[in-house]
Amino acid sequence: MKLGTAIAEIMRREGIEILCGYPVNHLIEHAAKAEIRPVMVRQERVGIHMADAISRVTSGRSIGAFCMQHGPGAENAMGGVAQCFGESVPVLVLPMGYQRRLSHIEPNFNSSEAMKPFSKSSEPIILAAEVANIFRRAFTKLKNGRGGPVIVEIPSDMWNEEVPEPLDYTPVLRTRYGADPVHVKEAAGLLVNAKRPVIYAGQGVHYAQAWPQLKRLAERLAIPVTTSLGGKSSFPETHPLSLGSGGLAVPRAVPKFLGEADVIFGIGCSFTETNFGIAMPKGKTIIHSTLDPNHLNKDVEAGIGLVGDAGLVLDALLEEIGKTVTSDRDASAVAAEIAASHQEWLAKWMPKLTSNDAPLSPYRVLWDLQHTVDVDNTIITHDAGSPRDQLSPFWKSTKPLTYLGWGKTTQLGYGLGLAMGAKLAKPDKLCINVWGDAAIGFTGMDFETAVRERIPIMSILLNNFSMAIELKVMPVSTEKYRSTDISGDYAAMARAFGGYGERVTRPEDIVPAIRRGIQKTQEGVPVLLEFITSKETDVSRPGT
Repeated sequence: MKLGTAIAEIMRREGIEILCGYPVNHLIEHAAKAEIRPVMVRQERVGIHMADAISRVTSGRSIGAFCMQHGPGAENAMGGVAQCFGESVPVLVLPMGYQRRLSHIEPNFNSSEAMKPFSKSSEPIILAAEVANIFRRAFTKLKNGRGGPVIVEIPSDMWNEEVPEPLDYTPVLRTRYGADPVHVKEAAGLLVNAKRPVIYAGQGVHYAQAWPQLKRLAERLAIPVTTSLGGKSSFPETHPLSLGSGGLAVPRAVPKFLGEADVIFGIGCSFTETNFGIAMPKGKTIIHSTLDPNHLNKDVEAGIGLVGDAGLVLDALLEEIGKTVTSDRDASAVAAEIAASHQEWLAKWMPKLTSNDAPLSPYRVLWDLQHTVDVDNTIITHDAGSPRDQLSPFWKSTKPLTYLGWGKTTQLGYGLGLAMGAKLAKPDKLCINVWGDAAIGFTGMDFETAVRERIPIMSILLNNFSMAIELKVMPVSTEKYRSTDISGDYAAMARAFGGYGERVTRPEDIVPAIRRGIQKTQEGVPVLLEFITSKETDVSRPGT
């Protein structure tokens, strides 16, 4: 069989049902013949974002895939690949390459070399007979260990090459590994005897689908739980032991309890130091459970390291703890302390969350959104900057994988592709992206993709006609040249593309507009609701 037929068959056997892409890449045709749905985007980065979300919302059980043209198409995709690498998301990236005789000749762009520094693995196909071995290696990396993008480059002179038949390919294994029992016992002892422990959960809990074990551990020892943005929704945020999630913006309870902790247990996390994550206080005893041993002592000094799958680690800890603690500890005191912290914090923010001002408070828009949608059956994601910081502290996720949080690298425009990919993978969910007028300038053209490809997402746009968070750092350029001003009628843009667009300026119209938007998505129409907001710069930072 021809090479493209063999690749498509391998992908089909591995359970890939959607191939996001942009032509010309001949794999698109081969995939369509193999009943793999091609989804064409308007720019490469957004297509990788869509593949990214497919992997995320399925805990990597379905691998997102993207293919693109050689040369400029591959060059334009690099930002999306880097985003997957920063967020540890398993995505199969399939660039075409220059002919083999030209692939190493400057200035031709060699994807397998150029993307190697920010991929989990990167390999070109040189011999058609090796295609099964190459994809066996690729899918083994995608399905095992810490996630990341995997590159398989297909030279443009290979499509007519023959692959020996029958195709020798069986879907690769998915395996897990757990922590050293000696260290599990030490960690269990620390947690049982800690006076003020806190659990910090990362997205490794999502990939391990270890949500029940995390909840059992928290309840067994009455331990408060906070999460990274990537780990948000791994623990129900309506639970009495939930502190909420933390990025650049945090609920007040998060820094309070971490600051007073004697033991911090990080599970399924990297503890990566970033401006868009929780800064771990110094002088604490850290138990660090991670899938990747390279994360140990990378940014935070670990007292105990538990290397392995978050589910296996939590199972082992629960078994060890159960030898001495046979029933759930009384959580009433710590729950009351958490509730008091939340209440005091929310009281400060409630004027913004319920503001009747016009232009609208973005906090009011997001508060009304949360109280209008069915949160349990909604997948929501933020964009970079203000939408992230205005949404993440206040939105209470109740079910796993209903919030796609991110932030180690913060490319504007990421949220649209995530929402579309989530909707492709989970068509029964209401999928929402929250972005600002800066982000829509980067990827807004791909709202047309949602219309054309019949992906009925709901896009919430907070439009303040400004780069608001840059105002404080660009005062002269703003005053003299209006350098932070941006504008557009984005609801009209959505309508021009064939979607539903509505501009909202009055607070009493927020909820009715959201309800109309939900109804339109149920009818199969992508929605963009544009809310005209104030230039809000206040953020719930630690100490506020």
